[in-house]
Amino acid sequence: MGGHTMKEIVVVSGKGGTGKTSLMAAFASLAKNPVLLDCDVDAADLHLILSPDIIEKHIFKSGQEAIIRSNECIRCGACQPLCRFDAITRKNDAYQINKHACEGCGVCVSFCCSRAIDFHERTCGEWYRSGTRYGPMVHARLFPGAENSGKLVTVVREAARKTAGERGLDLLLSDGPPGIGCPVIASITGASMVVVVTEPTMSGEHDMKRILELARQLAVPYAVLINKWDINSENTARMETYALKSGAGMVGRIRYDRVVTEAQRAGKTVMEYNNSDIAAEIREGWEHIWDLLQKQ
Repeated sequence: MGGHTMKEIVVVSGKGGTGKTSLMAAFASLAKNPVLLDCDVDAADLHLILSPDIIEKHIFKSGQEAIIRSNECIRCGACQPLCRFDAITRKNDAYQINKHACEGCGVCVSFCCSRAIDFHERTCGEWYRSGTRYGPMVHARLFPGAENSGKLVTVVREAARKTAGERGLDLLLSDGPPGIGCPVIASITGASMVVVVTEPTMSGEHDMKRILELARQLAVPYAVLINKWDINSENTARMETYALKSGAGMVGRIRYDRVVTEAQRAGKTVMEYNNSDIAAEIREGWEHIWDLLQKQ
């Protein structure tokens, strides 16, 4: 794709546990000169297979948090009843703010008569530029209980585009978050294609419909790949019919195979682990994805 417009494929799933990350890692081994992204910042796990070597580490800050300077606080207690989130408590005749309960609204700061409350930017996580055996990778980690995962996803995507530009690469391959919430919207908006990995269960079907509707509303081209299709062939057929009627491209079926778990345990992609039948199905699925991408 050298010299062409940069393309971005985002692999998503309406729910967790569909095998999305395992397939994404396999696609990484098949893609030609990709920049890899892990946009599942709340529970990133692509690194478990790709074992990235971190080159750069950056702090992610978003929002603000209030901190009482106890040596300057006059113990008037005016701030406590004003906090709608019950984040301010009194202990041993001193007031303190629970950082996990604080929503960063700033009311306590505005009404503190002694100006004893600091209002700092909140450190919410980290993001990284790394190298892998399949190319550069940009990934992140949102700290437990931290918010603004959508904003962190945007930081990851922007850094990946910059990396691609610096290296003359024009394919971004992203492991997106599950669900349809803010980080998913931040992951797929403006992408070249969304590949929805689903499974033939009732919850898989329900959540596939939700993510397809989201992609349609965001005007992002989408395709469907049904993983573990052979655990329920009737559901698979019904889901394929629905996906086609919704305008999705069908890029294949992947059978259930314990070799996927074995490969995970070995820290390898399915393609690296052995030349099994499922590896051939994954390769065929990637070829269909690539063909659809060329038509965008």
